[in-house]
Amino acid sequence: MLALAIFVVTLVLVIWQPRGLGIGWTALGGALVALLFGVVQWPDVIVVWNIVWDATFTFVALIVISLILDEAGFFTWAALHVARWGRGRGHLLFPLIVVLGAFIAAFFANDGAALLLTPIVIAILLRLKFSPPAALAFIIATGFVADTTSLPLVISNLVNIVSANYFGIGFGRYAEVMVPVNLASLAATLLVLWIAFGRRVPARYPLVELDAPQTAIRDRLVFRAAFPLLAVLLLAYFVTAPLAIPISFVTGAAAVLLLALAGRWWQGGRGAVISVSSALKGAPWQIVLFSIGMYLVVYGLGNAGLTAYGVQALHWLAQQGDFIATLGTGFLAAIVASIMNNMPSTLVGALAIDQADVPAVTRELMVYANVIGNDLGPKFTPIGSLATLLWLHVLADKGYRIGWGQYMKIGLLITPPVLLAALMTLALWLPALPPA
Repeated sequence: MLALAIFVVTLVLVIWQPRGLGIGWTALGGALVALLFGVVQWPDVIVVWNIVWDATFTFVALIVISLILDEAGFFTWAALHVARWGRGRGHLLFPLIVVLGAFIAAFFANDGAALLLTPIVIAILLRLKFSPPAALAFIIATGFVADTTSLPLVISNLVNIVSANYFGIGFGRYAEVMVPVNLASLAATLLVLWIAFGRRVPARYPLVELDAPQTAIRDRLVFRAAFPLLAVLLLAYFVTAPLAIPISFVTGAAAVLLLALAGRWWQGGRGAVISVSSALKGAPWQIVLFSIGMYLVVYGLGNAGLTAYGVQALHWLAQQGDFIATLGTGFLAAIVASIMNNMPSTLVGALAIDQADVPAVTRELMVYANVIGNDLGPKFTPIGSLATLLWLHVLADKGYRIGWGQYMKIGLLITPPVLLAALMTLALWLPALPPA
């Protein structure tokens, strides 16, 4: 009960953030209380740090890359191209925006897709004079696709990185399993979003109101380097995975290279267009403190019995066959994530799977189902992920306020069928692959 009380109070304070305290310091405070009361021990700090450090710094590096490319005009350029590809037809623009969001989520993580693309889409919609109901359809689509299609690569979601590192899943093996699952999730997302919001999308929009994509480019050197850099980075992930080189080292090297290009370091900063210091300040450094703090609090909760309950649930699911075990694990993880936030939920699920005595194939299915549940499950509630809370804050700053009740109504409508489609694809696809 003490461990549970510490967790609940910490989570409430993380969401509330009183007196402007960041999520990192708040979570670290909860971890300190857990240490003082003996819920966790000092050796647990080392255990948790070993679990989260690589994922956390990879995430920070990805956001730095995203912020620099955003300042260079890369994402606005892409969005304007997509708007032109719609050829003035709203019913074509809608799925194109969703696919763009899926592409950005795959390579720049779900947070990058939601937080960077949303303001750009809003600006384009305002320029096209879309009505508020039509604009809301595109905004909801942008926010939801960022999470529902954050499955394909290890780097697509912090949850993926933590899980892949914990279970020793290589970059190639992860992609082999999850790329088809992500395609199914994307198709289901498109279908459900269209059923829910298709009537709001205008039939036509004026192309003449759109700026030329080239006008969005602010730093041509960084822009020209973007596609080659991303291609080399993706290749480096596959090449370095068998060598056990941490993903954060590879991603960090790409971030430093992009910082050097943006800051024109070789010429002392002369000719720089982008403020490198602003990009570094905008990086989510608080997530480093949040990861170690929140995971320590949850580790203590797991030691106090939550993990044991999870193991019991997984044993029962395993007895029902692999198909039910996959769906059950995914939906269980999604429900837990929607209540306690997906980051701590990921660790609880990983610890339970690690301790569960189940067949190897069932265990692998549960590992990926836990990832899917924690990637998609947060869309049930606003507190399911920090990305969602930040996304709602961005919308409020732009004048679009979505209440928690309205959000949950939409989330409960959209998320379950997409989650079901992804889990069913996993249950059918993974057993057909050669063993890892």
